[in-house]
Amino acid sequence: MITKSPDLPTSRPGTHSAIRWWLIFFVLLFLFYSGRMLVKHDNLPAHADGAVVLQGSIPGENVRVRGAIELLQAGRVSQVMLSLPRESYWGESIAPVALRYIERKYGKEFSSHIVFCETPPEVNSTRQEADAISPCIREQHWKDFVIVTSNYHTRRADMTWRSVTKSRNPGIQVYTHGVADPEFQQTWWRSRLSAKTWFMEFTKLVWAETAGRFES
Repeated sequence: MITKSPDLPTSRPGTHSAIRWWLIFFVLLFLFYSGRMLVKHDNLPAHADGAVVLQGSIPGENVRVRGAIELLQAGRVSQVMLSLPRESYWGESIAPVALRYIERKYGKEFSSHIVFCETPPEVNSTRQEADAISPCIREQHWKDFVIVTSNYHTRRADMTWRSVTKSRNPGIQVYTHGVADPEFQQTWWRSRLSAKTWFMEFTKLVWAETAGRFES
């Protein structure tokens, strides 16, 4: 006697199609918001002792310096500290060149409020830069300061600097101020350079949120 095996359950028609559309929806949602995930907005105080400009690419550095000088011009900070490598590729000191640039572009009235913090050549990450600049901040006896960096770098910079300041300069309040960077648009998929910037920063943020938390 031959018995008929029971039919195996099958997926309902349209199930796979629905899953595919949900996946597409979540991918599009991620694409739309992932640029914003990199950006953090702080409510700055009416006045802070100083602003620290972090190192970046040439276009990024230009807008970061301008953003810090604008805070100085508006009376929001008393000083601006520029983080600089000790010397250029050709062995020349960068600080005098930077000072002449600021005097020419913004005037001596504001260049007199500029201080420099020179970092060693091995500095190549946000955390290493924060470690290197911390003694310079301590020398200024600031009670609070504003980190000025590119908008796409604000979330990771804020997390890193708060951690380093808490351990190295406890009691000093840290704020983060982002400026629009020509190398990044929040709709990053529309530009090759923005996509590259987003990918690099997003992977660094994931690292900082996971393995990077265990760094000393």
